[in-house]
Amino acid sequence: MNLAYSIQCKRRLILIVLTLLQYVSIDATIRFNGNEYEVIQISPDRNTGLDALYVINGIDNTSIIYESDAPTAPQWSMFDNRGGAFAQPVEGLIHDGYTTTLNHIKGNCGYIIKDGNKNIYFWIIDYEYSPFNISIFNISSIQDCNYTILDFEGNASPIHYYTINGQRKDLSRDISLSFMTLDWNDETTQYEHISKTISLPSISESIKITPPVYCDTSFEISGDTFLKKWGINVTKTIDDFTPNATSVSTVMNIDNMHKNSGELSNIINQDNEDMNGISAPVRASFSAYCTDAVVHHEWQISEDEDFSNISYHIYEQDFDFEFEKEGTTYVRFVGSNDDGSCQAYGEKYVIKIGDTKLKIPNVFSPDDDGINDIWKISYTSLVEFKCWIFDRQGHELFSFENPNLGWDGRFNGKIVKPGVYYYVIQAKGADGKKYNRSGDINILRHKKFNNNPDYSE
Repeated sequence: MNLAYSIQCKRRLILIVLTLLQYVSIDATIRFNGNEYEVIQISPDRNTGLDALYVINGIDNTSIIYESDAPTAPQWSMFDNRGGAFAQPVEGLIHDGYTTTLNHIKGNCGYIIKDGNKNIYFWIIDYEYSPFNISIFNISSIQDCNYTILDFEGNASPIHYYTINGQRKDLSRDISLSFMTLDWNDETTQYEHISKTISLPSISESIKITPPVYCDTSFEISGDTFLKKWGINVTKTIDDFTPNATSVSTVMNIDNMHKNSGELSNIINQDNEDMNGISAPVRASFSAYCTDAVVHHEWQISEDEDFSNISYHIYEQDFDFEFEKEGTTYVRFVGSNDDGSCQAYGEKYVIKIGDTKLKIPNVFSPDDDGINDIWKISYTSLVEFKCWIFDRQGHELFSFENPNLGWDGRFNGKIVKPGVYYYVIQAKGADGKKYNRSGDINILRHKKFNNNPDYSE
């Protein structure tokens, strides 16, 4: 192993061990006495230069006791928001062997203990200086479509402390706010009631909840985290909230394919290699799912992507539609609350109908060998279709109106003789083009024809 690399690894290991020892030693060497409530210790970010934060519920009658590794008295100093460079010696220390006691401590300041080669930096927060309390908690008279607003008055401002370099930091209060709301579930395709609790680091004049609350609910605020740890309950509740904000989700169902909005338009286009659209007619069903505040329902169908010119307004949550016209059509859902102040838009569906094509074969061999057994046309975007099959004497043998079907070469259950037959087709395309076609159909002979009882004589 490279010697320099080995030395570097050892140095890193020693540094890690010393760091761990330092963090273990602060728990073992500093303790507090005389307070009714537990002193809460918090480990701050390493870049603050502090080894610990201590939150104390009132500093009166509270002492700091430090246990040293040697009988030599450590040096104590205290600093304010300017940082450790402005630290001043601490007076009133009592030394007794390995123990140093400070009976009259100050809050909202930092301390430095120099004990031989070891330096300990910590900040003391006097919770009584900024206690959490609630005087007003109710629904705001001003509501927005993008968030729910709750009015709050009391004290819930951030708790400040300062780093060893004098940089201000905020300590989160972790105030709990609980309520019910609606959340969309893709798997069940519906809005579901969920219980939600959010943590607020602090509160100013109001509470803004985003996304907004979508159902009738009550709100409960409690905290903060320090009061909870001390077993002190500070809670207030709001009842009978009615939502103002709206949210919708939509689903389109085409040809038994159940897809969500954005996915389906892509699948539709991918079905065509030339990306020119799908074959009409396209039969689609649309469903909208809405949150509690939505009372007005409207599906919009437009040939403009921005819906500047809307062809159809359907005032329902669910409807069916058949797309027959060549070109691109856009569909979306709009839901709004009672006074129309909040609107929610569903996904935009893109349905592209390709141009009309019709190709007619003139030969097939209905011999049940699995190859070219059925006479079928090839087409796209036919919205009307009729086909008749005749023999040479003009007798009608078969007719059908679904272009997906075809003729299997049978009449009265038996395959007709090889030879020439005739078709007549009347059709209309999605582009409005009309087709009147007629021509020959040649049925080819197969070697097993004469031995097959299914063939007519």
